[in-house]
Amino acid sequence: MKYIVVLGDGMADEPIEGLGGKTPLEYADTPTMDMLSKKSEIGIVHTIPDGMKPGSDTANLSVMGYDPEKYYSGRSPLEALSIGVDMKDTDIALRCNIVTVSDDDLPYEKKTIIDHSSGEISTEDAEVLINTVKKELETEEYKFYVGTSYRHLTIWDKGEVVDLSQPHDILGKVIGEYLPKQRALKEMMKKSYDILNNHPINIERAKKGLNKANSIWFWGAGTRPTLDSFETKNNKKGAMISAVDLLKGIAVGAKMEVIIVEGADATLNTNYEGKAAAGVDAVLNKGFDFSYIHVESPDEMGHQGSVENKIKAIEYLDKRVVKVVYDKMKKSGVDFRLAILPDHPTPIACRTHTSTPVPYMIYDSTMELDKTWKYTEKEGRESGNYIAEGHKFIDKLFER
Repeated sequence: MKYIVVLGDGMADEPIEGLGGKTPLEYADTPTMDMLSKKSEIGIVHTIPDGMKPGSDTANLSVMGYDPEKYYSGRSPLEALSIGVDMKDTDIALRCNIVTVSDDDLPYEKKTIIDHSSGEISTEDAEVLINTVKKELETEEYKFYVGTSYRHLTIWDKGEVVDLSQPHDILGKVIGEYLPKQRALKEMMKKSYDILNNHPINIERAKKGLNKANSIWFWGAGTRPTLDSFETKNNKKGAMISAVDLLKGIAVGAKMEVIIVEGADATLNTNYEGKAAAGVDAVLNKGFDFSYIHVESPDEMGHQGSVENKIKAIEYLDKRVVKVVYDKMKKSGVDFRLAILPDHPTPIACRTHTSTPVPYMIYDSTMELDKTWKYTEKEGRESGNYIAEGHKFIDKLFER
């Protein structure tokens, strides 16, 4: 038996009046998931432990079988593993986003945060900007590392785990009250605006009508993580397919194989087919028992507040990932179980993550069911199938 998870990050949502009271998942044209749902078990799973923040870090750890209350030490340390930073026990990792704040004459504290992703800036442009910041601000205490797109890393030597605001939680708000209380972090953020706002890359972006990538933003502080080996824990050899450093970092920590797909960039226009093909190839031809295909685009569109593009992201996931995986696995004749689910909701209404339980679907090629339900948030709730502890979802997938 082979096992594949297709994870549509942030895919779940709440009913939207403009969609006739439907969620984007209900409204989207998803013929493959509609077909599979009638042959599958559906239900809901609570991926975020009570009292923990609803992030892709805690949620994906849960889906992969790691109890966040035991294994979570912060988001940025997991990303450090992906980037290849060997953290000391005394290091603190910080996510260093390149964000868009309002380009006006107001003091930095009175500016408004417009975009947590700087218009999904390319890694090539972001690397130039982070290296410019690095040249001006890096010290022995604070080191900067290039990540992917708008997502980068700062290591704080002998630092502390301070409470920092997530930029995607405060979109459209004046930033003053959300800035770090720690003076050095706050000053670096303020200085970064002076360094970046009139950088040639940002002058060109403004001319093209794109959001400037004109400030860094620190968040997600944490300590060096320790994860048990996925293979030892589950007796399954696993592979990760994702464009996001967080997911690749979890995989590195869990001693899974990270498979890089050309053109996979965590945007709406990512290489969906390439990801699907890589996930199938891993289990059919490379000796893996399990592959985890992570698709970031529904989450990004939720953060942007774009109903149209979130629907499009879900439709792309259905037609360009789920269909490809299902067709290739069916054609192979190999027995397989395919799970489809989000890690958490990213509702259009609030443009950030929530802790609401998410719908799951598990298809088993050896025991196709005969059901009338459809894979949606509502029908998942009504199915009667509920997994209260998200880290036990993997046991359901592996039939333990």
